[in-house]
Amino acid sequence: MDFLDTQATFLLVGVLLLTTVLAGSVSSRFGLPALIGFLGLGMLAGIDGPGGIDFENFAFAQAIGMASLVFILFSGGLDTDLKDVRRVAAPALIMASLGVLISAGIVAGAAVLLLDIAPPQAALLGAIIASTDAAAVFAILRSTGLDLHGDVPALIEVESGSNDPMAIFLVGAVLLFIAEPAASPLTLVPEFLVQMIMGAIVGIAVGFAMPALLKRGGYRQGGLAFVISIAAALIAFGAAELFSGNGFLAAYLAGLVAGSRSYAAKRTVSTFQDGMAWLAQVAMFLTLGLLVTPSQLGPVLVPGLAITAILMFIARPVSVFLCLAPFRQFAWRSKLFVSWAGLRGAVPIVLATFPIVAGVEGAFAIFNVVFFVVLLSSVIQGPTINWVAQRLAIADHESRASQRLGQSAEAQP
Repeated sequence: MDFLDTQATFLLVGVLLLTTVLAGSVSSRFGLPALIGFLGLGMLAGIDGPGGIDFENFAFAQAIGMASLVFILFSGGLDTDLKDVRRVAAPALIMASLGVLISAGIVAGAAVLLLDIAPPQAALLGAIIASTDAAAVFAILRSTGLDLHGDVPALIEVESGSNDPMAIFLVGAVLLFIAEPAASPLTLVPEFLVQMIMGAIVGIAVGFAMPALLKRGGYRQGGLAFVISIAAALIAFGAAELFSGNGFLAAYLAGLVAGSRSYAAKRTVSTFQDGMAWLAQVAMFLTLGLLVTPSQLGPVLVPGLAITAILMFIARPVSVFLCLAPFRQFAWRSKLFVSWAGLRGAVPIVLATFPIVAGVEGAFAIFNVVFFVVLLSSVIQGPTINWVAQRLAIADHESRASQRLGQSAEAQP
């Protein structure tokens, strides 16, 4: 690439990023999640749109997606109150593990019955779209200004920030069984435990180390504090993966622990990382939009509608109600809202690139179905979250429940 090509590339990337942000702002004004604008512009810039950019590098898109998720999760952890996490840790972790497994199983079974596809491909589809998306959930909850009482907002955020590792593990496990049909599922249990434990250890360690370094080094304000925060996110992910841990869990926990500590540059670092998370979302959704060929989505229209309906109205509610059954602080209204707030976003699309890179049969069809499901989830669930909250009256309901509990406690001797 010569100098002029480099200039043109930089100009194109800059224009695309700026236009993508404007597209996201326009979609938000119509009550749609910003990711719709991001994805839509990527599709317009792609091979079927006016832009005509021929982009088919799934491995590169996967790398961009994974790097973006690191900063999205790290920023999400920074902005999550550790006190909220302590209150909802048990239900959130159950939903992030068992809940993902239940959703994946229901979707996979439905795919075999309704779409007439082979069980391995159905299992891949179920695993890919089983987890909610941290970026989508964080953005929706923080942009709508929902005033939800109780532990519902914390539960949704913590679950969405911690369920990606389980989905990634499931996708990797299914790919392993496709490559090695004789492999035993029991052999994956120790690997899963090691991933979670090492990811947690590394994430917590980095979360304590970053504020300590900022304090001792005297980085109160400015650029060097920002550089250290970027390094912390990357080190958390990289070190965890190096020690066979889950890097995404490490990045989220590093942000969560660092956000609970006190240091001089905390506010500026948090603001900077919020900007990094938005940049990551823009880059990720734009890249994923470029991958999609709209003319190829016609054949997946019916399968996409079927899987979306199963996911929204059966798989997600069943997993939520089963996982939250032991926790009486969540009334049925809250469970319904949590079910509806399980948005899908970039994570399933990024995971859908894994089978393509691995050369799995039918991987492109799975990618198109996943993209269609994410699009429908964003268009249907995103704009209706406020309406559902109002219809369920969960804020008033939770408030009345808390008042009744307080009155009962005061009435007791």
